Amino acid sequence: MFRIGEKQELEIVKRTDFGVYLAEDRDAKERVLLPKKEVETGMDCGSRITVFLYKDSQDRPIATRREPLVTLGRTAVLKVKDVTKIGAFLDWGLEKDLLLPFHEQTTKVYPGDECVAALYLDKSSRLCATMKVYPYLSKNSPYQVEDQVRGRVYELSGNFGAFVAVDDRYSGLIPKHEVTPELRVGSIVRARVTGVKEDGKLDLSIREKAYLQMDEDAEYVLQVIDEYDGVLPFDDKVSPEIIKREFGLSKNAFKRAVGRLMKQGRAEIRDGKIRRLQK
Repeated sequence: MFRIGEKQELEIVKRTDFGVYLAEDRDAKERVLLPKKEVETGMDCGSRITVFLYKDSQDRPIATRREPLVTLGRTAVLKVKDVTKIGAFLDWGLEKDLLLPFHEQTTKVYPGDECVAALYLDKSSRLCATMKVYPYLSKNSPYQVEDQVRGRVYELSGNFGAFVAVDDRYSGLIPKHEVTPELRVGSIVRARVTGVKEDGKLDLSIREKAYLQMDEDAEYVLQVIDEYDGVLPFDDKVSPEIIKREFGLSKNAFKRAVGRLMKQGRAEIRDGKIRRLQK
């Protein structure tokens, strides 16, 4: 049985002017063409070769000896070659580009963009790409708590945060309270592993440990205070939503930063406002 989207070792069972036909063995009725341009000298009937199986522009199974950038059920970073009325087309190393349907995109893509994508079979048994790669990412990463990792954001969720493909293959999540407007689908991030769940998924943080991050946050808060002419129109009891909107920080991180500024004598809270103090 042919396995579309996978590599398979098959036997050459017939030669023609336009290529060779392959099958699981010489008695099998199901056959697939390897085009002439991919047939090398010495490939005769009875030879067994490893090929990748996909479908041509007329939805017929076809074999290739070329190496695809992604195989069925796996993920890879692929470049967008074109966008049409039916979706985007990705370069995956084969002559026929790979369709990424609009409904499988987690954000709009443009020619030249790169995205993490998985290869799947649609309802018509055609190979397509999806940016919804959560089910396809590996859960057995080699990383442990406090390891530094690199990954690519592939989806944003208002309920959970930023989903990240660590090393473009492992499942990770940045919590929603750390997601800033600058973080977008396709963003490449460096993060710290804060937890490894029982199923192997990684909890990530793009912030340093609190005691290391505090000084950086304090400087940023001071910068925003200066943008308000030295006086914020609220104190550290303001709602988390306003803090997130104005600073991109969690309420705890904001309070720690303000506390650091007060301890340094660079800010004070008075009359329900945070004021900068000149040193």
